Amino acid sequence: MKIGLIHYSCPPIVGGVEEVLNNQAIILKRLGHSVKVLAGMGGDESLPYSVHIEPLISSNNSFINNLHDKVKRGDRKLLKETSEKILEIIKKWSKDLDVIIAHNVLHMPFNLSLTLGLRRFAELRKVPVISWAHDSPYFYPHYAEFLDKEPWDILKKPHPLIWYVTISESRKRLFKEKGINANWHVIPNGIDLVSFFYLNEKSVRLAEELRLFERDLVFVQPSRITPRKNIELSIHVVRGIKLAGYDILFLLTGAYDPHEKKAVSYYRRLRYWINNLGLSDNIAILAEYVFKNGEKLILDRILIRDLYLMADMLLMPSKDEGFGLPLLEAGMIKLPIACSQIPPFEEIGEDVCFFRLEDPPMIVAGKILEYLARTNTHKMFKKSIREYTLENICKRKLIPLLKEVICNEKANKGRD
Repeated sequence: MKIGLIHYSCPPIVGGVEEVLNNQAIILKRLGHSVKVLAGMGGDESLPYSVHIEPLISSNNSFINNLHDKVKRGDRKLLKETSEKILEIIKKWSKDLDVIIAHNVLHMPFNLSLTLGLRRFAELRKVPVISWAHDSPYFYPHYAEFLDKEPWDILKKPHPLIWYVTISESRKRLFKEKGINANWHVIPNGIDLVSFFYLNEKSVRLAEELRLFERDLVFVQPSRITPRKNIELSIHVVRGIKLAGYDILFLLTGAYDPHEKKAVSYYRRLRYWINNLGLSDNIAILAEYVFKNGEKLILDRILIRDLYLMADMLLMPSKDEGFGLPLLEAGMIKLPIACSQIPPFEEIGEDVCFFRLEDPPMIVAGKILEYLARTNTHKMFKKSIREYTLENICKRKLIPLLKEVICNEKANKGRD
């Protein structure tokens, strides 16, 4: 899709809506869509999307501020002329677009000419318009009296040809309580994990191909493939958790030595269990991972760090260790840990999920699930990943809405 975003300003101007617009543009582009922005201020060459700056769109324009003063005194001539100019700007900018998302500008009193121009544009039925409402002056006590009078009261009158989105159920209730009775869709703000965690490009591709952010649970074991790492227990624990109804992904980082006969035999045995237990979609041996484009994944410290950041738990079922550095690494980022109750781990571990080596895999799986269920930080982490990462929000809510809006507009034009 070819998507246009409108706001008074855009990065590098700093602000909450500017940040949401920026993240939305980046994610939509990352997912393969074309994105461009129309704004009154901001824009520089560092942004990964096209920006067109028109000062008349700004909320901090002396001409617009003077125009507002005239409107308050009853002189609307300049308002009409300016809204016509902005209408022409939007028409020219939007020629190749499929849909427009306008952030806040149809609800806030910072550029009434832009509000009117955009409403006029929607009536032309050239490109469908979505109003993305973060806020409204009518929510707050003692708002300015002029906002209840014409032409300012247009800010609380939904347009029948415009689609309406707000960012939370509580905002939706507020809009309705204030009599702004549009057919509200709720699409929350979210976090772009790539920029928040500074994930590298390889990590992002891996997460996408393995559906990492969509899984119920992601475990990581940063171990070489040797018998003392007890990887067979990890495999059977993963099976137990899968049987409990979870979509789990287990990431094993290490390789095996192809020149060592025992290591080759052990690797083949692990592969046998993975295949015969139906876990090929649930276990990824990253040392042999090949991307869909044929490129081999090269493991490095940055990738391992990213796996820690994206995972739900470190799983270390080792039979024998000299120390246990992965436990410290996980501890540094507050990643929950499940590990065997061996002396080095007992020395290091505190408030971790210990299990005995003789425990059956189903018992270990149960202990891990019980541990995670009472780990409050994990619950919030999982909720954030599942419900509030921008990629998931875009895939599950925004993109389906955009397609619905575009299809609806095409159907209406066909009937016309």
